[in-house]
Amino acid sequence: MVKKKSPAPGWPIVSGEYVVGNPESCVGVVTLGSHGLEQACVEAGAAIAGPCHTENLGIEKVIANYISNPNIRFMILCGSEVQGHLTGQCFKALWENGIDDSGQIIGAKGAIPFLENVNKEAVERFRRQIIEVIDLIDCEDINKITQAIKECLSKDPGAIDEEPMIIELEGSKGGEEEEGLAIKPMSPETALIEARIRMISEKINSAALLSKYNSGYYNGKIQGLAIGLFISILLFTLIL
Repeated sequence: MVKKKSPAPGWPIVSGEYVVGNPESCVGVVTLGSHGLEQACVEAGAAIAGPCHTENLGIEKVIANYISNPNIRFMILCGSEVQGHLTGQCFKALWENGIDDSGQIIGAKGAIPFLENVNKEAVERFRRQIIEVIDLIDCEDINKITQAIKECLSKDPGAIDEEPMIIELEGSKGGEEEEGLAIKPMSPETALIEARIRMISEKINSAALLSKYNSGYYNGKIQGLAIGLFISILLFTLIL
């Protein structure tokens, strides 16, 4: 029989829009930008299921609730991706790469993927505890999601051999993800515009580099022809 541990008192320790199931379950489900999937997820066996809209405080809240329950070992990402914020992609990048010294999620493509209230120790605990992230991003098929939950339950390795880790988030008592942020998260529309501007900027830089290369190649070709012509004339003159 797999070993279980008691989560932190009052778990989940951070408020949110989630639905809570069996706290001894090994599965947590993040429904990203979708709503209405949560109840079916906990009925299928998830410990907790709920949306997450932002790639900063939203992710911090999920981390806080997961690492305060050592039984959660799998994370399922499902539901519609949050445009601009790209919260699902940021979760995957966090689990795969962690954060740098500034708190930025390494490899994240969201608008502002900075964790200001969660340190590296908490992030590394999250990465150790979650042994697999199941990517069902943009999937709202409850049959597929519940099947993934059941597959995780069948592989339950038991609780991580560490005690619940409790972190306090600024503004964690508030119901909205936006509260308590030093940098307010953008609306999806604004974040999407910024992300597109960044993509355009990258394409402009790429085009500039290509133009520079082509220009250098063309100039080099002209110089080569000129040198070759000069040497040919010089040899012809010497022969004569």
